[in-house]
Amino acid sequence: MSAAVSVLVALGSNLGDRRAHLDGAVAALAVADGVRVLRVSPWVETRAEGGPAGQPDFLNGCLEAETTLSPADFLWLLQRVETQFGRDRRREVPQGPRTLDLDLLFYGDETIARPGLVVPHPRLEERVFVLEPLSALVPERVLARCGRTVRERLGELRRAAAGPA
Repeated sequence: MSAAVSVLVALGSNLGDRRAHLDGAVAALAVADGVRVLRVSPWVETRAEGGPAGQPDFLNGCLEAETTLSPADFLWLLQRVETQFGRDRRREVPQGPRTLDLDLLFYGDETIARPGLVVPHPRLEERVFVLEPLSALVPERVLARCGRTVRERLGELRRAAAGPA
């Protein structure tokens, strides 16, 4: 059996019973073979960014787990859980509403760039809705692209959004 690797996953939902979708996804991952959920951030409500106008607000969070699954197998598991909660990637509008969105943010300290699998997640450093719940779990984790901690980068984005003082 492989050694366990720490993973961080972003969770989001803006259709249906958002809290039930997120809680259900955590429960599904907690009972999956090769996965041990360690901690879950508080859920944070945010406006939808990008995609079609008029979308419902998202409920977002992050979880930390350990897995013995390969990166590809763990991604497959995340997509299977999304499907269990009604997500159909073939029919959805890009960046549109969804019952469940699970994004692999980090797989240990690995950098992976393959079709369909990029880790660390390529846009996490620009997304307050990811960084806010992530900061509840790993505030001092250094983000490779910007060289700042999760807490520092979140502060920068919040200040930029607030505009000049």
